[in-house]
Amino acid sequence: LEIPTPEDGPILLDYSKNRLTEEALQLLLELARAREIEAARDAMFNGKKINFTENRAVLHIALRNRLNKPILVDNKDVMPEVNAVLNHMKQFTNEILSKQWKGFTGKPIEDVVNIGIGGSDLGPLMVTEALKAFHVGPRVHFVSNIDGTHIAETLKKLNPETTLFIIASKTFTTQETITNATSAKIWLLDALKDPAAVARHFVALSTNNQKVKEFGIDEKNMFGFWDWVGGRYSLWSAIGLSICLSIGFENFEKLLSGAYFMDQHFCSAPLEKNAPVILALLGVWYHNFYKAETHALLPYDQYLHRFAAYFQQGDMESNGKYVTRAGKIVNYSTGPIVWGEPGTNGQHAFYQLLHQGTRLVPADFLIPIQSHNKVQGNLHHKILLANCFAQTEALMKGKNENEARTELQKAGMNLEQINLLLPHKMFEGNRPTNTILLKKITPFILGALI
Repeated sequence: LEIPTPEDGPILLDYSKNRLTEEALQLLLELARAREIEAARDAMFNGKKINFTENRAVLHIALRNRLNKPILVDNKDVMPEVNAVLNHMKQFTNEILSKQWKGFTGKPIEDVVNIGIGGSDLGPLMVTEALKAFHVGPRVHFVSNIDGTHIAETLKKLNPETTLFIIASKTFTTQETITNATSAKIWLLDALKDPAAVARHFVALSTNNQKVKEFGIDEKNMFGFWDWVGGRYSLWSAIGLSICLSIGFENFEKLLSGAYFMDQHFCSAPLEKNAPVILALLGVWYHNFYKAETHALLPYDQYLHRFAAYFQQGDMESNGKYVTRAGKIVNYSTGPIVWGEPGTNGQHAFYQLLHQGTRLVPADFLIPIQSHNKVQGNLHHKILLANCFAQTEALMKGKNENEARTELQKAGMNLEQINLLLPHKMFEGNRPTNTILLKKITPFILGALI
């Protein structure tokens, strides 16, 4: 399935290497229609309160609604508020990047520390790492763990006079985040000796005005978001401020545009040509009909080294449920364990189990055709591409007895050695994979991919 993008080349989803007949695919599509997936999708995009346990809309898609089509929640268009926060983020980003914003002692900001946990950490961390090739701003660091080691090790290398802290907590009461924020404040005041310094070195991503003011943060430097933004989808909101400060606001807008582009594909493509739907149905297929328990995400791109960690939350927090909407216990698998590492690292760690193990592990291979770093005349990337394609081929084809025997004979082994090693050199193949090919990792492409 090829999805052409406006400027960043096509996105190619190759799902040909699956245990799937045309009949099975048609039946899965029938299942999607029977479950009324299109109506559910439209309800979400139209601001219906599909999060019924909290009586909330699910509108992260409004944050990246680039054509500004009105989206109503309780008969009120949310887009003016979304655009107001985006403008606030743009203005603040430009102040930091142009060095107009000065710390308490008059020095510009050189380091930014995002203090948050869960969606307030995983998404922004993954994106800033993935888009390091587009970095233009101050150095960005992330602190999430309540373990004091995390904040202590981060602060060791920073100068209080040139450090800005972003405190990311909707309620401003999250235990881990506020404990870390308080430690950061103590560290700052130990050096700068004046409580007024807090307002020049701390900003808040929150909706709790009172708590933010009590902390010493200027209300003008508080960036809001809404209860219809789930934490795991919040990188598109003010929670993405650290992304803006790393790659600049224009690139952040391209990230939003890429996500909007894929939203449009999801809303308009027929189910049989709809990439998110096809991938979702393959998940249902393997985890229910083949009893696969896990799903591997294998990006062949070092910039995407936090991609699987981000999707552990995105997928497992969403689907880690054991009851239906009606509160009845389900008798099917609602979601797999998601895991993975970048290629080729994983090849030297766990691919043995993918090829020869007793568990079926469906896997997604993601790779850009072009690298941002053409080391040794692009030799590194050619080897990376070859490895990616060879692995998916080997997982599909396996190695039969004749192939293994020929290989051992060529290695000069005698009959006794061959017979001893033969069973260990064979693997059955027919291990399912998808390959997602991209021209290059750009903000737009990353937005679409997420």
